[in-house]
Formats: sequence, structure tokens, C-alpha cells
Amino acid sequence: MKDWLFRIAACSAITFSSFAAAQAEPLDVVATFSIIGDFAAEVGGDRIRLNVLVGPDSDTHVYEPRPADAIALAGADVVLTNGLEFEGFLTRLIAASGTDAAVATLTDGVETMEEPGGGHYHYIDGEAIFHAGAHDPHAWQSVPNAKVYVQNIAAAFCAADAEGCPAYEANAARYAGELDALDTQIRSAVAALPEDRRTVVVAHNAFRYFEAAYGVDFLSPQGISTESEAAAADIAGLIREIRDRKAAAIFAENISDTRLLEQIAREAGLPLAGTLYSDALSGPDGPASDYIAMMRHNAGAITAALAAD
Repeated sequence: MKDWLFRIAACSAITFSSFAAAQAEPLDVVATFSIIGDFAAEVGGDRIRLNVLVGPDSDTHVYEPRPADAIALAGADVVLTNGLEFEGFLTRLIAASGTDAAVATLTDGVETMEEPGGGHYHYIDGEAIFHAGAHDPHAWQSVPNAKVYVQNIAAAFCAADAEGCPAYEANAARYAGELDALDTQIRSAVAALPEDRRTVVVAHNAFRYFEAAYGVDFLSPQGISTESEAAAADIAGLIREIRDRKAAAIFAENISDTRLLEQIAREAGLPLAGTLYSDALSGPDGPASDYIAMMRHNAGAITAALAAD
């Protein structure tokens, strides 16, 4: 991270101290990425002013913050973060911004899953990039976990704005009801699939919470680079696993390079069955413009591909 963070820190501390005295409502909220931003909008409604650092179709794991991000944090009342080492940039950005905002870690209370290999791979420009972490950070891929996120957001907003707490709690309760309906819909769609036809392939290992919650198995390449001399042997191993486990569909992801998946699909004799949204929403005109739309799209694409002859 660059020196601009420290120069901004000095300026923003002065700006924020003078601004805070005059601030009343709405709450200034910073969410680290688009999925958390959508949760925050649902709970906060018109009582918050929301700034999302990593927008749609962007990969939070490899995000490089901008000067505007430090300024946003410096003026924030509440910062919402996933935690579990997902936002590798955030600790230094918070320190450099000089913010005194409350920082809420939304995976608190979630039953987290360990990363078997101490992390997982992403695929950018044909390269396999390792994201280290003790726990799988993609907890939002289970709708029951999303409800925990929403509860934590309501608690954070209530702590920062007691007057608005009844509104936050009402919004959270209303949204939790929508999430319950979503959860039931996904379980029903997966239950209609034959039990021996529930395995798919994706670019990066981001769906383990979905797998545990709904019973669809996901395979993904681990550390295979399109530039690697070992790629052919590694891909051959994955192809054997695809055939042994009768994987029936291969999906691209909105945040990942598709070249490796296209190569795997050709060698496995399976077509790409569409795009799944793992770590980021789509833009407003896309099929995953909010969290509920994202989960419906993913579940619909998976079950349609697995139900096809």
C-alpha cells in the first residue's frame, strides 16, 4: 500500500473531527464488498448513507484500495467486514485512514469451515493465485449464514444509532423472512435432483458452505496455472476426478478468468453451463443484482444443468 494512505490519514482526521460534531443522520456506513453492501441496504434503508469499497463483478481477495476508500473510512460511523481474512487490504486501510468507526465482523457467530490446505486458489490472467487463510471466508453462500450477517448488521446499526434501532430491527426481521423463503426454495430445487447427479465444477473453491447446506458437490482446480509445466498432469487428474464422480456441469464465475475452465471443459467433454456468482454481485442489469437474486440465479443454473439429459 502506498504513502498516500498516510498523507490522507492526517488530512482525514482533521476533516472527520470537524464533520462529526455536525453529523446527525444518516449513519455513514462502509461495506467492504457488494454482497455485504446489499445486506446493509436492506437493514439500513434510508437511515444510512452507504459506501461499498469493492463493487459488482470485482474480486475482493486481490483488491487494491484507492485514496477515496481511505477518505470513506475516515468519515464512517460503521464499517462492515466479512472477516476470516477475506479482505486482505482492510487492516492497513483502517489504520491508515485514522477512522474511529465501529468495525463489525459479520461472520461472528457463524459456524465456520476450516480451509483444508490453509487457503484456496483464484485464477487471474491465467495464473493460479493462492489466498491464504485458516478458515473458508465464503460463508454467505449458505442462506442460514446470511441471516447471521443480517443480525450482526442490525446490532451494529443499533449500537451506533439507538434512535433508529426499531427501524433496523424491523427491516432485519422482514428481510430474514425473505431469506427463509429463499432457503426453502433452494432446498426444494436440489431435493428434486437425482442423488447421483449432484456434482459440478467451478473455477475456485468458493461454494463449500453451499455444498454443506444444500447437498451439491463442487470440484475445483487447485493450483493449476495455464502457464505451469505441470498443468497437463494436474488437469488430467482433475478430469479423472470429474469422470469418477460423474460431474455433470462446469460453470464459469463472474470474478474468475475463464481460460482454465474452458480448457477443462474441452478435455472433459462437457460444455460450460453458465456463470455462477461467488464473491460479488452482478451490475444492476445482471442476473445477480442483489443477494437473493444471486442465490436464486446460482441455484437455478446448477439445478437446471444437473436436471438436463
